[in-house]
Amino acid sequence: MRWVDEAFRVPGTNIRFGWDPIIGLVPWVGDVLTAIVGCAIVLQAHQMRVPRVVQLRMLLNVGIDLVVGIVPFVGDAADFLWKSNAKNFALLERHGRQSMPATRGDWLFVIGLVAAILAMALVSLVVLYWVLHTLMTHVPLV
Repeated sequence: MRWVDEAFRVPGTNIRFGWDPIIGLVPWVGDVLTAIVGCAIVLQAHQMRVPRVVQLRMLLNVGIDLVVGIVPFVGDAADFLWKSNAKNFALLERHGRQSMPATRGDWLFVIGLVAAILAMALVSLVVLYWVLHTLMTHVPLV
């Protein structure tokens, strides 16, 4: 999976990148393709019986890469920084060698992201309620 995140090096620097940011230049399709490739590591983790919370963390890494990658220009730049496949491969190496339990950091990462997703959903519902309430009180019904 090195070819996805770290195949090439910018000459004279330690900056490495792979095919992920290059394929990601194709709007939507490139990001979906790289997410599918990234799920291969998660599938391998599942087959190796890596703890489920670590597998969830890996899926969230791929999800962040996919969601941020969809945003034009910002996503392309983020592909150089957020190397989900390299992160997931490191998690696989750490937890796949022996049946090692999930770390506190794994749990904090997953809990933090789930809390952030719930907060975003709650904020969206509050904004939707506010917009509908404002429209209903200020727009006369015909």
